[in-house]
Amino acid sequence: MDGQINWTALWVFVFFFVLVTAMGFAASRWQAPDKKKGAHLDEWGLGGRNFGTWITWFLVGGDFYTAYTVIAVPALVYAVGAYGFFALPYTILVYPIVFVVMPKLWHAAHRAGHVTAADVVYGRYGSRSLELAVAITGVVATMPYIALQLVGMEVVIKALGLTGELPLAAAFVILALYTYSAGLRAPALIAFVKDLMIYIVVLVAVVLVPMKLGGYASVFHEAGAAFAAKGGATGLILKPSQMLPYASLALGSALAAFMYPHTLTGIFAAKSADTIRKNAVFLPAYTVLLGLIALLGYMAYAAKLTVKTNNDVVPALFNALFPSWFAGFAFAAIAIGALVPAAVMSIGAANLFTRNFWKPYVNPSVSPAGEAKVAKIVSLVVKLGALVFILFLPTQFALDLQLLGGLWILQTFPAVVFGLFFNWFRAPALLAGWLVGLVGGSWLAFSDGIKPVHAFHFGDTSFTLYTGLTALIVNIIVATIVQMVIPGKALREARV
Repeated sequence: MDGQINWTALWVFVFFFVLVTAMGFAASRWQAPDKKKGAHLDEWGLGGRNFGTWITWFLVGGDFYTAYTVIAVPALVYAVGAYGFFALPYTILVYPIVFVVMPKLWHAAHRAGHVTAADVVYGRYGSRSLELAVAITGVVATMPYIALQLVGMEVVIKALGLTGELPLAAAFVILALYTYSAGLRAPALIAFVKDLMIYIVVLVAVVLVPMKLGGYASVFHEAGAAFAAKGGATGLILKPSQMLPYASLALGSALAAFMYPHTLTGIFAAKSADTIRKNAVFLPAYTVLLGLIALLGYMAYAAKLTVKTNNDVVPALFNALFPSWFAGFAFAAIAIGALVPAAVMSIGAANLFTRNFWKPYVNPSVSPAGEAKVAKIVSLVVKLGALVFILFLPTQFALDLQLLGGLWILQTFPAVVFGLFFNWFRAPALLAGWLVGLVGGSWLAFSDGIKPVHAFHFGDTSFTLYTGLTALIVNIIVATIVQMVIPGKALREARV
């Protein structure tokens, strides 16, 4: 299909894209606040803190299961086999964490009217330095995650036969405009359509594709043969040397998942702590979906596909095995699946900038309406910043973008979470841990070519761990040492 536009698929794609665009602009009148509150950041950035169980379920699922899920996970499974399934235990581990931690965080935010995690940190520790560290980390870590959504859109636009940067730029502008107009209500409303479309696409694919390829036995046989020919660390079953890095990737990703501004935005927008607990119970339904999507990486081998990059696997599979109209529907689902989280991510980052940089350092007397105006503008700038990651960072897989952001955001875990359960740590200790974890983890990641894991060698012994989890361990050790070495009184006096 290279260089040739698939017009049937394109028109189906355009129809659904226009549909969700219209919904995005209409969302400003959905659950509209009264005029007195309409200009507040709570209304634009958190949807009025009034989302119930179902809206929260679709919103959190919509920004947690993204182009990362549909493009990057099958690409990694296609490339390395079983190792790519680490995302499955990760999304199983994350929900007990959500059930235990997030209701407490919601209560802390709700009581004081906090909009961001950095607000909660400042309210708990009274440290502007620690607040700023959490806010900057959140904004920077969000950039590669938004970039990953743009990578997903790029892939499906190319699969339609379109070339050049104009189609992606047009989608980017549309996203920016309806996010600016409707705030969090836009992705919350669109998430209903997006999730329904992705469920249809995946369920049809996992039933019909194996039928066309001779059944799942044939799919696994062909994939196994391909991995055997590749050799190395690929295969349908994990190698012993892969088990520890696999487990560390799952655990580290689970700890990082709800530290991101976009996932916390969905949490803070919920109307009650019970809403969050109910979502922690029901959201694992998405894990089933994720496992089915990952299998598309194996199906590509049975379909005898040849792709230029691993990220092209899923679009190539749909182009090869389905009629054009369904391929267009699938590509629209993937593109919309990128727009929803990208919108929430830009809102979450804009909330951080406005509340934790603009207000304390630039304009402390800014009005609620002024906060909302600044956040709207920043949400546009954040999307532009995400393009930098696509243009200048060398990444073997789109998934590397998300894992790099995960390394950074994971370093905010002690500052955001520890204070919800015990009062031992002080701000200077947490700040020292954050700094060492962030700098050390980034150095390891970039020295490894932005690979998500690092191999440690001690004499004849070696092991490999997720770099983000390694940095978090160092972070906590440093914070503990600083807390123990410097007396509590000195730490309190060191608050800034």
